[in-house]
Parts: sequence; structure tokens; C-alpha cells
Amino acid sequence: MSEAAFRSLYRSVRELAAEDLDEADRRRGALSRITPADVVAAAQDVRHGRAVSLAAPVETRPGPDDAEPASHRMTAPAAGEERPSAGLAFARDRFAMNVHGDADSHLDALCHVMFDGTLYGGVPASTVTPEGAGALTVDLAADGITGRGVLLDVPRLRGVRWLEPGDQVTTDDLVAAEAAQDVTVGAGDLLFVRVGHRLRRRGLGAWDAARARAGLHPGTARFLAERRVAVLGSDGNNDTAPSAVAGIEFPMHVLAVHAMGVHLLDYLDLEELAAECERLSRWHFLCVAAPLRLPAATGSPVNPIAVL
Repeated sequence: MSEAAFRSLYRSVRELAAEDLDEADRRRGALSRITPADVVAAAQDVRHGRAVSLAAPVETRPGPDDAEPASHRMTAPAAGEERPSAGLAFARDRFAMNVHGDADSHLDALCHVMFDGTLYGGVPASTVTPEGAGALTVDLAADGITGRGVLLDVPRLRGVRWLEPGDQVTTDDLVAAEAAQDVTVGAGDLLFVRVGHRLRRRGLGAWDAARARAGLHPGTARFLAERRVAVLGSDGNNDTAPSAVAGIEFPMHVLAVHAMGVHLLDYLDLEELAAECERLSRWHFLCVAAPLRLPAATGSPVNPIAVL
């Protein structure tokens, strides 16, 4: 796709996504589409009480896709310190993470993507400073994100175990997956698109996902806008690599976050969920995603939970 075609698509989906949101709604982006009635309906949709994590274990060792892994160290007991044989003592530890890496599951806040000098909704990019973000932070989701989740399994549709790096999920794939799974993506849904990234990584080993990964073609943004999706998640980072747009990296991030105000969930692990959905012949579920309370942050580690 040329840059000119991309910018035309950007303007189109931005206008389409804003049609059902008033000025107050647009401050929270597409999360505003999840109504209390949607949450009640999603909760009533639970049939089996089966809870499944959609997050991968946090990586603490470097790899081809994770040059800066999370660090975890014990602060107590200290090295050489004897454990007390009686009385009270505490084990303590410290954790640090590069939130927007290519290995760990995380949420992208609406301040994460700067494009043409602005954030989502025309907020100046200058509101993001070395001290933190001043608007559209992860704190927009401070109460968590709860609603109906829908999984579309593209490798299942195509009859393969996973999509190869560089492959692109098209709108036709999404529509065909809906038909094959007897499910329809609707307004306020948390849409999860499986490309098989985690299964391939476990089977063949980690690779440089920054240079080569499967993801969504930018044309699928129109599907997201038309269906009024609230959140988009994938077991990759939603974008393909190399980029599908000449001259613009991460076009799906620009379209989803910047144009439509859709929070992204990147590098999830959808394998257990896919297996459970297959077993139950049911591809929609209650989903709860709870990012950390980080008022000035551009993202957060996250552990979404699907309840079927």
C-alpha cells in the first residue's frame, strides 16, 4: 500500500470511528462503546465458568525478540543472609519491564502513538514529556476493561498451525472466520485475532519479531471501524513486519490507536483460549483486562482473563 492510499484510509476510518462518539466519549476513545448493558450481557453469557489467561509468562532472559527483557531480582533475603528459624520474615523482590517490547503481553494506551505531531483526537504530541504522558494515558483504563471478547482464529480458518512471519490477515479472513466459527463481531467487543505467533515461537524458537511477524493488513481497519470494536488484541503486535505501507512503520497502530482510539493488546498468548473455544464450539466469552494503575504511562503489562 502506498503512503497516499494509507493516508486516505486513515482519514476514512477516523471519520467513520467518530460517528457514534460525542466529544465526551472521544476522551476515552473506543472504550466508550462498552456500555453497562454490554458488561451485564457478557457476564450472563458465561456458561462453563472456565477462566483462561491470555497473557504469556513475562520473559526475564534475553532472546532474538527480547534484547531488553524484564528484570526480576530478590531484595530479601539478601545474598548470604540466613533464613530465620523462628519468628517472622518477608521475602521481597523488584520487577522492571520494557513495556512495549516484542515478547511480553502488554496494553498500548492512546498516548502511545504519535503521528504527524499529534496523539489520538488531535491532542498535541508535546503532552508526552520525559516525565511521562499528560493525556490519554493507561489510566483511562483504571477501572479495567470488561466486555464481550471474540476470538477469530485465522490459522484455523486457513488450515495451518500458524501464519508465517510477514503474512497478513485480510478483511476477507476476518469475515470468513466469523462465518466458520458462527460468531459475529459487534459494537463494544474486545476482538482477538490469532495468528499463531506464540505456537510458532514455542515450536521453532524465538526470532527477531521486529523484522518479521504476521499481523493484520491495514485494510482491516475499516472492518474494525464499521463493527465499532472497542479493543483489538493479537498474539503478535497486530502489525505485520515488514510494514505493509511504504514509508510508514506500524500502520495498524496508527489506524487503531491514533485514528480510531482503539486500545491495543500486543503479544498475547491465545493458544489455550483457542483450544478451549474449539472444544466448546464457542468463540465469544466474558473478558476482563486489568492494566496497572500507572497515571502517566503509555502502556502497561496486562493479564487479560477470558471466562467461558
